[in-house]
Amino acid sequence: MKYLHTMVRVTNLDQSLDFYVKKLGLNEIGRHESEQGRFTLVFLAAPGDDSAQVELTYNWDPEAYAGGRNFGHLAYQVDDIYATCKRLQDAGVTINRPPRDGYMAFVRSPDNISIELLQKGEKKPPQEPWASMINTGVW
Repeated sequence: MKYLHTMVRVTNLDQSLDFYVKKLGLNEIGRHESEQGRFTLVFLAAPGDDSAQVELTYNWDPEAYAGGRNFGHLAYQVDDIYATCKRLQDAGVTINRPPRDGYMAFVRSPDNISIELLQKGEKKPPQEPWASMINTGVW
């Protein structure tokens, strides 16, 4: 058995690609459009790791997707939790659970999918402004 991908439904493909590719830093590694099925699938992966993919499913006919927390979350290991959170914050992404502990943070996609960010290796020492930041919203 081999893990292939996790699928999340998105309501706005351009907005989602802006978040996952431009802000979060994933690479688009494949795309499939189905005229008959009226959907687009976009496969994304972290740079250098095509083995763990996220499939964005965009249905051409509008649908409302409630919540997002019922899905759980996606998780990515990052080289520098503080630099990653700063880059995302500078790009307009809300840091829902700041990396106060130097190890873990949460953000949310435009479709309210929680994304967990975990520091690679050992925890970093607490650092401002993160150590004093409060949680925002839910994750």
